[in-house]
Amino acid sequence: MSVFELRVALTVEDFEAAVAFYRDGLGLDPGELWTDNGYGQMFRAGRGTLEIFDSDYAANVDQLEVGERVSGQIRFAFEVPDVQAAMQRALEYGATLVHEPILTPWNDLNVRLRSPEGLQITLYEVRGE
Repeated sequence: MSVFELRVALTVEDFEAAVAFYRDGLGLDPGELWTDNGYGQMFRAGRGTLEIFDSDYAANVDQLEVGERVSGQIRFAFEVPDVQAAMQRALEYGATLVHEPILTPWNDLNVRLRSPEGLQITLYEVRGE
């Protein structure tokens, strides 16, 4: 059996603010807009990957990026071409800085943010070898 696409459905209280944050703040590409029985907005976010961590590994990632365990069960991570620019744009659209950018042991530049609705988000820039 094959899976062709991964989708994550996020339910929010302030639809317009959330759409603005993910579209303008993070730069995701808008797709379909659904308006029957409420509102739904699809966004394209490049290729999708599902990472599953045990508690120890999740704590290790939090320790590397933030210095302490802070994320909940779900954390989004988006690869961006320029972490500094992406961070500034996200902050302008309501994100909260959890930790300044940090160079990881695998040589990515990662910054941790909290979205306006409270979701932990890592933005990362691949720096190469």
